[in-house]
Amino acid sequence: MSAQDSETMTPKVALIGFGEAGETFAREAKWKAVKGWDILPARRALMPEAGVGLGEDCGEVLATADVILSLVTADQALDAAREYAPYLPQEAMWLDMNSVAPQTKAMAAEAIEAVNVRYVDVAVMAPVDVGLSVPLLAAGNKADDAVEKLTALGFTDVRAVGSTVGRASAIKLCRSIMVKGVEALTAEMVLASSQAGVLDEVLASLDASMKEMSWAERANYNLDRMLIHGSRRAAEMYEAAEMLRAMGTSAAMSDQTVAWHTQLGGLELNPPPQTLSAKLDAIRATPEFKGEN
Repeated sequence: MSAQDSETMTPKVALIGFGEAGETFAREAKWKAVKGWDILPARRALMPEAGVGLGEDCGEVLATADVILSLVTADQALDAAREYAPYLPQEAMWLDMNSVAPQTKAMAAEAIEAVNVRYVDVAVMAPVDVGLSVPLLAAGNKADDAVEKLTALGFTDVRAVGSTVGRASAIKLCRSIMVKGVEALTAEMVLASSQAGVLDEVLASLDASMKEMSWAERANYNLDRMLIHGSRRAAEMYEAAEMLRAMGTSAAMSDQTVAWHTQLGGLELNPPPQTLSAKLDAIRATPEFKGEN
């Protein structure tokens, strides 16, 4: 196949949302035909530098797209599908890559498919800083087509997990209950342990049973994730809690995980201090935590 033929076969991409994921993918992929839209002017201003064409409005961005990557915040995922559906070309493919509950994806699919556009539930299964090698799961009756499209765009770890919209999202959010929950428990544990003056003993005790990464390193990393990405992760865990409630399962731990991520993510300690002790000091120095001591 010639380079010209290969380029012709590469789907025309529209990015809806230009946060960390959209910018990371665009900068690494260097797609030849990509346009983008974000409701925030500051984010739209970053697009040309990343090689993303900026239309006058969302309608112009979407008009000629073959594949739309929806990469908005979790609380805007359904609104984006409903708002942009009228602008989508028929037979285009809307890849909903947002971390929302399965029932939210089902409602988004209804809005997209009502205008004869193909909808696929896509779950991003790791931090996006690894770029196009990030693991992706696709679900829906066009999941196999989505795997082909995403592979053509340069993603290297894409897998279909079933024909039911929401299945990929369920895998992601059930995993997130553990990942984000452990982060939230870490925050509670290290803040309480340091306040009691027993942090080193507690971390050493945990190290005795978990050797892969020292608990000081693990705690430092977990707090990094919360301080830098807490607000986004809280939105994802809100969706996880909504999923559990829809299942008739208790969401008590997930609700509290939302609270911890919201609290730490809202402290605006970004970039956070490098060491665990410095992070704990900085957190305790904030007005929000001073009131708890």
